[in-house]
Amino acid sequence: MNLTNFFSLFNWQQTASTFLVLFAVIDVLGSTPIFISLKDRGRPTNALKATVISTILLVGFFYAGDAVLHLFSVDIQSFAVAGSLIIFLIALEMLLDIEIFKYNGPLKEATLIPVVFPLIAGAGAFTTLLSLKAEYATINIMAGLGLNMLFVYFVIRAADKVERYISKTFIYVLRKFFGVILLAIAVRLFTANLLPLIHSL
Repeated sequence: MNLTNFFSLFNWQQTASTFLVLFAVIDVLGSTPIFISLKDRGRPTNALKATVISTILLVGFFYAGDAVLHLFSVDIQSFAVAGSLIIFLIALEMLLDIEIFKYNGPLKEATLIPVVFPLIAGAGAFTTLLSLKAEYATINIMAGLGLNMLFVYFVIRAADKVERYISKTFIYVLRKFFGVILLAIAVRLFTANLLPLIHSL
């Protein structure tokens, strides 16, 4: 595909949809108290470093993910169906205030762990990117991801101000709202990819 054809696939609706889905999955606003807590314990997060590393990991997985799937003889529709179930569980976490995915890894370096992984470039974001790849053009997914990473950078850098000017109630309501959005997206991804998967068998 040449560059002209690549950019001709740009679609604002797909870009906005990708942005909203990743925004809900990454939930950087909801992680603000964690950034504050780490800073108070003498382990501040380097916003630029965290954003750059997260972007590299997410973009790398987006492009290399297919090769990994082929290695295990898994097609993109199968992964999208599996991914929709992960997104469904993330949505349940947000809506029901429960913890399904637990992280018990070492906390040695705040920027890399737990900020880059699993808060930003976690399993949910990886799964979401490959699931969206089954439906959206690459340029729109990359544009939505890029906008998210800009937002992540500014939120981490201004974590103190975010917590000061945006109430915990607003963040809580926002989390519930995006929980419903994620739930709807999970259902759409599941139904859109399940039928083609069944027909290919």
